[in-house]
Amino acid sequence: MPQQQGHRLAVLCLAALLGVATQADARPAPEATGDVVSDLNASPPLQRGAHSAAVLRAQILIDRAHFPSGEIDAVYGSNMARAVAAWQKSRGLRASGSIDAKSWAELIRDNTPPLLTYRVSDADAAGPYQTIPEDMMEKAALPALGYRSAEEALAERFHIKPELLRRLNPDRDFARAGEEIIVPNVARGPLPAAAKVVVDRSDLSVSLVDAQGRTAARFPATIGSRHDPLPLGKWKIKGVARDPPFHYNPGLFWDAEAGHSKAKIAPGPNNPVGVVWIDLSKPHYGIHGTPEPGTIGKTQSHGCIRLANWDAAALAEAVKPGTPALLRR
Repeated sequence: MPQQQGHRLAVLCLAALLGVATQADARPAPEATGDVVSDLNASPPLQRGAHSAAVLRAQILIDRAHFPSGEIDAVYGSNMARAVAAWQKSRGLRASGSIDAKSWAELIRDNTPPLLTYRVSDADAAGPYQTIPEDMMEKAALPALGYRSAEEALAERFHIKPELLRRLNPDRDFARAGEEIIVPNVARGPLPAAAKVVVDRSDLSVSLVDAQGRTAARFPATIGSRHDPLPLGKWKIKGVARDPPFHYNPGLFWDAEAGHSKAKIAPGPNNPVGVVWIDLSKPHYGIHGTPEPGTIGKTQSHGCIRLANWDAAALAEAVKPGTPALLRR
């Protein structure tokens, strides 16, 4: 089968499974047009362990609603269950963590096509891209910590696991300008100003509470460890640094390698704190991004609160110096 024909068939099959039209640059794609299909009998219930196009659609829609489940991977895992429960609670629905017909009907009120056809730009193709070493001292020798590849950059832009991006785009070249690829439509509306930020260890989340006391957004997080527990209590946000350098001090890391010394790690999305640092009034603690979004909610941190880079950037737009931050169990 010719490459272009095979890609077109994959797009058509996926669009049929999702019951949606794809679109390119804000216009319907010529190979797949049509209205959103709201077949409730075909989609719910969705629950832990499910792996399907319906889960992919649900992950995209809940991400657009500011209650993301982390990297979009079409798998209904623990992050998805917690995100759905929080979203259900915010909508006055039973917070089961599973999507039944009532929750599905509420979710698909957003009838925007979940998938887009994106054209790889010259800038996407050009990079620059680089190899990122594992060793912290080797990282310190680099002038910047950018993306490793166009695939990684595009996956982060569209909040999707790189492996799933490849599955959606068989035989596509992410580093070729003009290439058309299928991506999640994760454009979000603006968030209200945060009246309070709540970091919840039991739920592995960071939530934005608005002036009316409503949870306007909730992001999955990696929060502390037994070696570096979350500093519970009431703190304040001191400020926001975008594209920050990371000041590495091995004395603050229980697992630092012998022979490491203090070092300044250059900015970039693969910097240890990602693209944003939201400084807390507790010294050495903050809410920040990460170069490894697939680990969010599934591993431990050195006491700080990690979000996916795209979620950290969204939160940073809604907070300001003095915003209260409640860190709780």
